[in-house]
Amino acid sequence: MSVMATATGTSPAVGSFYIRRSTRGVPRLRMAVRSSAISAVPPILTKIQKDCATPLPVLRHVSDSMSADIRAGLAVDGGSDLQMILSYVDSLPTGNEKGLFYALDLGGTNFRVLRIQLGGKDERVIATEFEQVSIPQELMFATSEELLDFIASVLANFAQKEGGKFHLPPGRKREIGFTFSFPVKQTSIDSGILIKWTKGFAVSGTAGKDVVACLNEAMDRKGLDMRVSAMVNDTVGTLAGARYWDDDVMVAVILGTGTNACYVERMDAIPKLQGEFSPSGRTIVNLEWGAFSKGLPLTVFDRDMDAASINPGEQIFEKTISGMYLGEIARRALLSMAEEGSLFGESVPKKLSTPFVLRTPDLSAMQQDNTDDLQTVGSILYDVAEVESNLNSRKVVLEVCDTIVRRAGRLAGAGIVGILQKIEDDSKGTIFGKRTVKPPIQSHTVEAKSNNKSNLSQYFQHCNDHGWRLVRTLPQYRRYLKESVTELLGPETSHHIVIEHSKDGSGIGAALLAATNSKYDHNY
Repeated sequence: MSVMATATGTSPAVGSFYIRRSTRGVPRLRMAVRSSAISAVPPILTKIQKDCATPLPVLRHVSDSMSADIRAGLAVDGGSDLQMILSYVDSLPTGNEKGLFYALDLGGTNFRVLRIQLGGKDERVIATEFEQVSIPQELMFATSEELLDFIASVLANFAQKEGGKFHLPPGRKREIGFTFSFPVKQTSIDSGILIKWTKGFAVSGTAGKDVVACLNEAMDRKGLDMRVSAMVNDTVGTLAGARYWDDDVMVAVILGTGTNACYVERMDAIPKLQGEFSPSGRTIVNLEWGAFSKGLPLTVFDRDMDAASINPGEQIFEKTISGMYLGEIARRALLSMAEEGSLFGESVPKKLSTPFVLRTPDLSAMQQDNTDDLQTVGSILYDVAEVESNLNSRKVVLEVCDTIVRRAGRLAGAGIVGILQKIEDDSKGTIFGKRTVKPPIQSHTVEAKSNNKSNLSQYFQHCNDHGWRLVRTLPQYRRYLKESVTELLGPETSHHIVIEHSKDGSGIGAALLAATNSKYDHNY
């Protein structure tokens, strides 16, 4: 059984992994706890650690609640916090796909445009090119026309540079897979109604409208002759990209700026699905699990951050485990310690009062500081928040960072187990112990025949290195996630579950789904 999580270049914190059977054990690693000599701080720190604690009963409650919410959301729309959105992706890439296809990957503060030339089973990915563009801050709060016109302009300029190994057969319109990583009510493979913006976006004029139609109109305004043949979110795109190399991938999880998950479900296990089933009898279901909220251990700093957010009371799971928020939770905790416990001396560093000044990559860098005097911690505190610190205060800062990251990783692991348990219960034991699986996806991507491997590798590297990468950049996060899975499933069962980072970005998956759902004959 494989579960794929992704890291995309569009989101500052996306990491890809999948779960498969293995004989390897899962390391049980923990950060060393560093004690503080600052007398006024320990009670505050102790309170944070208590409120963030994730013992096994808490993890089990979260995983069981996730499974229950999945079932309730599959039964009826609005049945749970999880929207359980049908993706209309009923067939996944097989490796037989051929031709030139484009993808637009919009899922965070950056977006990617790419093109890929597919050569079928023998050649697989022949060539790929991409560009990554940052979205101007003002467009995150603009109208939908302004945002989509900007994106269409970038796409049009990119299409004009097509050449070399990229060939579009005569008489064909370019087809594009659209990765749109926001809650959408999918109505077909190439249409969907926007439910709401998340991840810090507050774009007006799109909610309740068909996002594909809005993009098509923007492309028309820019004179771009291109057709959206598949719209998916980043999680579904990740799953499609993973299945291109490994048939056993069943679940994909995004851990990035935001977070989400999807999995392959039997259509007869979806009561709210009405109408004819597809020939495959399966479809991908998008959980939108960032909205999950049951049984989560929260601190006063989580609640204050939520109250100050643009969507108070919403996306609580996302605000607890995703990269956009971990640094901010830590900043609020440290500010409280500075104000009430004189963590950094008698004065409170003014810059520490700036929201989101401390980022998740800063937490990662500090957690990996192995110097005796914690010089890296001190440098980051000074560079980021103009904080003067001594060794004792740096130790406290590390404890705060570890507490927040540990809670995030362990809750993410509990959520994954909730999905797996639901699949396991329905499949009567074919997931945890009886299913033969293939090697990690990395092995397949290395072996894939490509005439442009260096370019493809560059694309994957760019996807993985951009911004915050919870699974890769925060090794402690990954350890805590695996630790949680092991505790919940037990050592024997967890040996059948391997969590791997995927090199494939969701944009590649979207392009592959554009090929799978092409309106043209596939036998070219």
